Amino acid sequence: MEDRGKRAVQKRQVLFLCVFLGMSWAGVEPLRYFVAEETERGTFLANLAKDLGVGVGELSDRRSRIVSDQNMRFLLLNSLTGDLILNEKLDREELCGPTEPCVLPFQLLLEKPLQIFSAELQVRDINDHSPVFLDREILLKISESTNPGAAFPLESAQDSDVGTNSLSNYIISPNAYFHINVHVGGEGNIFPELVLDQALDREEIPELNLTLTALDGGSPSRSGTTLLRILVVDVNDNAPEFVQSLYKVQVPENSPVGSLVVAVSARDLDTGSYGEIVYAFFYATERILKTFQINSTSGNLYLKARLNYEAIQTYALTIQAKDGGGLSGNCTVVVEVTDINDNPPEILMSSLTSPIAENSPETVVAVFRIRDRDSGNNGKMVCSIQDDLPFVLKPSVENFYTLVTEKSLDREWNTEYNITITVTDLGTPRLKTEHSITVLVSDVNDNAPAFSQTSYTLSVRENNSPALHIGSVSATDRDSGSNAQLTYSLLPPQDPHLPLASLVSINADNGQLFALRALDFEALQAFEFRVGATDHGSPALSSQALVRVVVLDDNDNSPFVLYPLQNASAPCTELVPRAAEPGYLVTKVVAVDGDSGQNAWLSFQLLKATEPGLFGVWAHNGEVRTARLLSERDAARHRLVVLVKDNGEPPLSASVTLHVLLVDGFSQPYLPLPEVAPERAQADSLTVYLVIALASVSSLFLFSVLVFVAVRLCKRSRAAPLGVCSVPEGHFPSHLVDVSGTGTLSQSYQYEVCLKGGPGTNSEFKFLKPIFPNILSQRIGSEVEDNPSFQNNLGF
Repeated sequence: MEDRGKRAVQKRQVLFLCVFLGMSWAGVEPLRYFVAEETERGTFLANLAKDLGVGVGELSDRRSRIVSDQNMRFLLLNSLTGDLILNEKLDREELCGPTEPCVLPFQLLLEKPLQIFSAELQVRDINDHSPVFLDREILLKISESTNPGAAFPLESAQDSDVGTNSLSNYIISPNAYFHINVHVGGEGNIFPELVLDQALDREEIPELNLTLTALDGGSPSRSGTTLLRILVVDVNDNAPEFVQSLYKVQVPENSPVGSLVVAVSARDLDTGSYGEIVYAFFYATERILKTFQINSTSGNLYLKARLNYEAIQTYALTIQAKDGGGLSGNCTVVVEVTDINDNPPEILMSSLTSPIAENSPETVVAVFRIRDRDSGNNGKMVCSIQDDLPFVLKPSVENFYTLVTEKSLDREWNTEYNITITVTDLGTPRLKTEHSITVLVSDVNDNAPAFSQTSYTLSVRENNSPALHIGSVSATDRDSGSNAQLTYSLLPPQDPHLPLASLVSINADNGQLFALRALDFEALQAFEFRVGATDHGSPALSSQALVRVVVLDDNDNSPFVLYPLQNASAPCTELVPRAAEPGYLVTKVVAVDGDSGQNAWLSFQLLKATEPGLFGVWAHNGEVRTARLLSERDAARHRLVVLVKDNGEPPLSASVTLHVLLVDGFSQPYLPLPEVAPERAQADSLTVYLVIALASVSSLFLFSVLVFVAVRLCKRSRAAPLGVCSVPEGHFPSHLVDVSGTGTLSQSYQYEVCLKGGPGTNSEFKFLKPIFPNILSQRIGSEVEDNPSFQNNLGF
C-alpha cells in the first residue's frame, strides 16, 4: 500500500509539472515562421525540435502533432526529424483577404506528459494580382460652365494584394484639360480624382475619351485600365447636396435580408430634369454590391444578403446623388455590424484515451480545445462536466483543456463512464454545445476469489462407492476475463497423518468434491481439510475455505459377544442351585457392537432353551435369570441359546450358547457334562441322513441324464455319430455352478457344466460330475471311520 501511495504521489507531481510547464509556455512569445504565398508544397520551413530545444526522438515518443483552428492541414510535421514542412500551396488573399499581416496560428501538441507550444505562420504577400476596375468604361458628364480646378471623384480600382503590392497610384492619358490627383481614404485605400485644368467648351469639344490606369507598388509593377468617357453638357449650375455628408448606423448581424439600413437624402435647387435626383453607389466594391442595395428614387439602403460579424465588422459605402443635368454630390455611409450570440461554442478533440486501467491515479483521458466565433461576452465560454463523475477538467493554454481522472477508478464499481463535456458561452441568450465521450475501464486483478461460505460441512455414509460426489464448494471473483477464471485445489492438510490425497479429490474447474474410496466410520468418523481457489490473473490471487467431512455410520458390524467366550476349547458351564429363588442371576451375556448410535443399541432374546419357561433373558442388559422355582423334576442339564441383536436397519445379530447345570449345592463337586456323547451321537445320525439324501438325489439325477442322453443318441444315430462334449473356442466356456446349501444341506456343492452348440443343432446341457468340497469329503470320511455302522450302510 505504501508503494502504491508513493507511485500515486509521483504521478500527481508529474501531472502538475506538465500543467505548470504548459501554463508557463502561455506567457512566452509564440514561435514565428514566415512563408511567401504560392510557395511549392513540401518546402522546408523550420526544425521544431531544434527551435524548442528537445530531442528528435522525443517528438516521436510523445506523439507530437500540429493542431489549428482552421482545421486545415497546411503544415506537416515529421516527428522523426522534427522538420516542419509546407503541406499545400497557400493563397494569402483566400486565407486572410485584406487583413495584413496574414497570420495563421497553430499549436504543437505533445503528450506523455501533456505540453502545448504556440506558434504562428505568417504568409507574406507576393504581387500576383493586377489592379482591376469594376467597370470597363466610366461615363462622366461635366458642364461647360465648370470652373478650372473643379475635382471629380472617380471609381477606384481593386487590388487583392496588400502592402507594397497593393494599389499605389493612378495616371491618365496625356491631354490638355485634365490631370489626376490621388487621395487616401480613411481605411487606407486610395482613390483617384479628376481635376479640370482649363474650361470646357461644348461647342468646340463635346466629348473626351481618356484612359485611366491604376498601378500597384509591386516589383515588377502591375496595372489595370478603364476607359474614361467625358461628355460636356450644357449649363446646370446647381449640384445635388446631401442633408448629411456622413451617416453612421449600427445593424445587428441577424437582421433579415431586405431590412432597411438607412435612408439618405439629397436636394437640388434646380428645376425640371436638372432637379430630379437619382441615387446610386459610387466606386462600390464587389462585396458591398453583394451585401447592400439602394433605391435609386428614395435613397433607402436595404440589406441584400445576411451580415456576419465574424467575417466583416464595418462597411464604408459612398452614395452618389446625381441630377438630370449630370451634376452630382456624394455622402458616406458607415455601417457597423453589431455582434449577436449566433455561434454556439465548438469542441475540437485532440486526443482520447480509452480504456483506462483501473487503480491508475490521475490519468489524462482526453485533450481538447474550445472556441466561440462570437466576440465580447458572446465569445466567453465556461467548460464543465457532470459533478458525479471521478473526473476533473483542467484548463491549459490557448483554450485547451485536459480531462483527468480525479481518483483511482474501480472497474468492479463501474465498467464505463459516459462523460458529457458542456461548453456554454456568456451571451444572451446563452448557447451551449455538448460532446459525449465513453471511457471504458479495463480490469486489473485486484480482487481475490471469495468463497460463498467460510466453512463447509459435508456428510457421506460409510461404505460409499468410489468416486462418489459428496458436495461442492463455490467461489466468485469480482474481476473479469482471465482475472475471474478460478482453479480449485486441495491444500496440504495440517495433520500430516491424514492421507487426504487418497480420501478426496476436487474438480479444478467447478469445485466438486469426490470420495476416492469407501470410507469406514469405525476407522474415521470425520476429517477436515482446506480448499483453495486461485484466479488466473497476474499476479494470481487466492483464498481458502475449510471443509469438514462427516462420515455417517452404517449398520455393517454384527454384535460381538465378549462373555461367555465362544472359541474356548471347553464349553462354559454355569452352576445353579436347585434352591434358587425366581429371578436368580444365572449369568450375564456381555456383547459390544462396532457401530454407533442406534446401530449399536443391543437387545437380548432367549432364542432356544432345553426347557422353555425355566429361564429368562432381560432384553436390555443380557442378564439370564431363573423364571420360577426349580424342582426335582427339572432336568439337571440345560442348553440355552441367546440371540444378541442390534437396532440397525437391517438389524444384525449374533448368538451365544450357554450350558447350565442344576446342582443341589455349591459343595457338590463339578464333573464334566455327560451330555457331550449324546450330542455327538445326534450329530452322527444327522450326517448319515445327509449322506443318504445326497446319494439318492445324485443317483436320481444321474439316471435321468443317462436316459435323456440315450434317447437323443437313438434319434441321431442315423444322422451323425455321437460327438464328444467340447466347447468351441469363444463360445460357451465351462463354468462351475455354485449351489449354496440353503435347505437341509450344510455345505455348498459345485457342478461342472458343458454346453455344446453348433450349426443346425440345438444347444445341449450335459451333466459331467458333481464336485464335492474338500471340507464335506473330509467330514464324511471322518464320520465313516468313527462309525463302522455307516460303512455297512454305505457298502464300504
